Amino acid sequence: MLVESARISRGEIAPLSELSEATYDAVIFPGGFGAAKNLCNFASKGADCDVLPDVARVIRAFHDSKKPIGACCIAPVIVARVLGTRMNGPGCTVTIGTDEKTAAAIGTMGSKHAARGVTDAFTDTSHLVVTTPAYMFDATPYQVFEGIGKMVEGVLSQIKVK
Repeated sequence: MLVESARISRGEIAPLSELSEATYDAVIFPGGFGAAKNLCNFASKGADCDVLPDVARVIRAFHDSKKPIGACCIAPVIVARVLGTRMNGPGCTVTIGTDEKTAAAIGTMGSKHAARGVTDAFTDTSHLVVTTPAYMFDATPYQVFEGIGKMVEGVLSQIKVK
């Protein structure tokens, strides 16, 4: 994953194990099949998925520090799993669009789903979690761009200025 991350970013990267919430104001998880297969095993296990320990640690650390967490496409299931499992419900509320099977899995994980369109984002203000469905829809790149832009704006609006 580190090799592919370096190729895509064309820059310096560091392992997630080195990420500290004290250094950053927010964290955003991109989605895609890689997130459902590599950051967790939702692609094969669904609601019974396990999340990589470093990913879970980062989500818990940002949540505990009351710093915003953003997630798009399928990545909201990762946040739903970590926070839903941790809090033994009601967990956080996220959106992955309108996919009923994935929405049901989010409920099984102890979190809630809010149906939203591809150009929308959903903010769970009590948990500082901002999500957007992105390519969970058969959408144009511009529609996905619009929804991700709203997610980023939502994350930025939740940052507490010191």
